[in-house]
Amino acid sequence: MALIVHKYGGTSMGSTERIRNVAKRVAKWHRAGYQMVVVPSAMSGETNRLLGLAKELAPAKPGVAYGRELDQLGATGEQASSALLAIALQAEGLDAVSFSGWQVPIKTDSSHTKARIESIEDVRVKAELDAGKVVIITGFQGIDPLGNVTTLGRGGSDTSAVAVAAALKADECLIYTDVDGVYTTDPRVVPEARRMERVSFEEMLEMASMGSKVLQIRSVEFAGKYRVPMRVLSSFTPWDIDLNEEARSGTLITFEDNEDMEQAVVSGIAFNRDEAKVSVLGVPDTPGIAYQIVGAVADANIEVDVIIQNVSKGGLTDFSFTVNRNDLAKTLELLKDQVAPQLGAAEVIGDARICKVSIVGIGMRSHVGVASRMFRCLSAENINIQMISTSEIKTSVVIDEKYMELAVRALHREFDLDQPQDSLAQA
Repeated sequence: MALIVHKYGGTSMGSTERIRNVAKRVAKWHRAGYQMVVVPSAMSGETNRLLGLAKELAPAKPGVAYGRELDQLGATGEQASSALLAIALQAEGLDAVSFSGWQVPIKTDSSHTKARIESIEDVRVKAELDAGKVVIITGFQGIDPLGNVTTLGRGGSDTSAVAVAAALKADECLIYTDVDGVYTTDPRVVPEARRMERVSFEEMLEMASMGSKVLQIRSVEFAGKYRVPMRVLSSFTPWDIDLNEEARSGTLITFEDNEDMEQAVVSGIAFNRDEAKVSVLGVPDTPGIAYQIVGAVADANIEVDVIIQNVSKGGLTDFSFTVNRNDLAKTLELLKDQVAPQLGAAEVIGDARICKVSIVGIGMRSHVGVASRMFRCLSAENINIQMISTSEIKTSVVIDEKYMELAVRALHREFDLDQPQDSLAQA
């Protein structure tokens, strides 16, 4: 009997009526003969509401000083939605049971609000599945070695679902969201954006890391590492749609060596508004300087993205990098109070009015001049590039935030992403 994992986002769980529709969809799959595990997010807006209450009580730095309690608080949203879904399934006549992350257990490290999954025990879940039950497991959370509840960060339910699918050796993991798949870019910015029938794990990983909000990056990492077949679908299609038709819809996240993979030069345009640039000016141009700056930031559990170091002048250089905009204040405080005095830096400045725009595609490996084509396109729109980062299958630029939508639309046209996928492959 095939085992399928369903994951439902907060919008899909946003009301009792939507939860009832989720239950009907899950029941349809179960009655078709599949073993079912479901990983729901909290109801839409619930996590923000809970964290907002915490911020009212401790407006200074709740994410730093109160991480354990924020996890204890934030985890309740998924517990509520899981229990409600179990009740809805029971009302449909199915035997269903819900588990919190600590009951499975899903074991994580102790990085509160940003924990990482270390292992998942499958004994209890498999026993319930073998008994014919639908198993609901809370997304977004786990338990650390000290027995504390932890959460995985925003979008962590995607990671929970794929990790559970990997641990249980599921046949497929279906991610139900409020969109019907992965698009060449955000349709709200480019109305001509096209839904892709399939995309490689590698491309999806780059798009997630570059700002695509469809899937959390760690969920794609898990899926690629453990080769979990993954599909993104809309939960707003009718629940009683034909099972085979539903299974073929959405976007399949697959493997690059698939013979049928369409290898367009550029598959998608990703962007991220949540970027901020930090510059440490006038530091000695000596070995180890990058480590002293970036290492201190990493030790504070702050992720660094694009990095650039200017040419040395008079033995001094300027060092710039980007972080998430929410981490800007913390990063500046750390650098000004601890790092800059040690290095004798002239100044530390931050800029929250930037964004990152990226082109992604496995076809870039076998085509030359793609980056220059991107730069020419942006130049034609009089958009200045502040920073550049590249890999085998992506090129990213940091630009002024006010030009973001113009850049995305121009690049989408430049690489003909409004054309059908088949015609792109033949181009």
